[in-house]
Amino acid sequence: MFTYILKRLLAAVPLLIGVSLIAFAIMAALPGDPATAILGSYATPENIARLNSELGLDKPLPEQYLIWLGNILQGDFGRSFSLARPVLDIVLERFGATLILAGAAFLLCSVFGLLAGIVSAVRQFGWVDRAITLVVLIGISVPAFWMGLMLILLFAVNLQWLPASGMYEIYGGGGPLDLLRHLAMPAITLSVVATGVIARLTRAAMLEVLRQDYIRTARAKGLGERRVIYRHAFKAALVSVIPVLGVQAGFVIGGAVYVETVFQWPGIGAMLVKAITTRDPLLVQGGVLLVAVSYLLFNLIADMVQAAIDPRLRR
Repeated sequence: MFTYILKRLLAAVPLLIGVSLIAFAIMAALPGDPATAILGSYATPENIARLNSELGLDKPLPEQYLIWLGNILQGDFGRSFSLARPVLDIVLERFGATLILAGAAFLLCSVFGLLAGIVSAVRQFGWVDRAITLVVLIGISVPAFWMGLMLILLFAVNLQWLPASGMYEIYGGGGPLDLLRHLAMPAITLSVVATGVIARLTRAAMLEVLRQDYIRTARAKGLGERRVIYRHAFKAALVSVIPVLGVQAGFVIGGAVYVETVFQWPGIGAMLVKAITTRDPLLVQGGVLLVAVSYLLFNLIADMVQAAIDPRLRR
């Protein structure tokens, strides 16, 4: 297992370098001068030249990238110019809120996606299967930001059951119940697409397992249907489903960018949007890099769980 994990970690290194290159290149390709955006009304030619020299923006792009990457490897993500704080402190502070949202969304999509896939496979071609398939296809097809706006319109504006934005009430909030009320709509919005993907792939994996000879043998021996489904078929299908769960865990982290913008959730997604508009390159690059590392970490955990269930994958 140690060798398997080491190989997966080494394989992630080129991906992280590629992500850092893309993040750096995108920020470098944006129109406008970062020094001008930072200085604002103080953007005189002399001040711009001095700030470019201090930030290293007057150097060639390859040299800028190598300097930035070298600092990252030493744990120095730089300093945000728009917020005047260390980038690492800001990113980690915002990432906690994103993990709460992504964790709730992942819990919802895992539970409902797996259950929907199992029920749909067991009731293949029945009305339950058709109903689940219809709901899943609608969920996958509807844009998440549009669904978020519709949920706000229904539950926050018309029914006034849930708050429309934020993580806590501005005055008098801060408890677990207050957090759950604010978390409900963004978590549902973020989980819808992932739930549909997990349900469809769980259904396909379950149908393949249910056709196997050992499942027919288990039924012929008189085992209860519930035991056959959950003890034997689902356990075998889980080997194929776990990688999908890892991918969807990364998806909810990445998808938090637009969902946090819709619901004004104070996470890393909203931070990235603001950092891009204010032309804060170090903050954008640090945030993107942390999201990429999280995505790879979730997939590594999924691979480890899959290898633990099926030892053949380690060979």
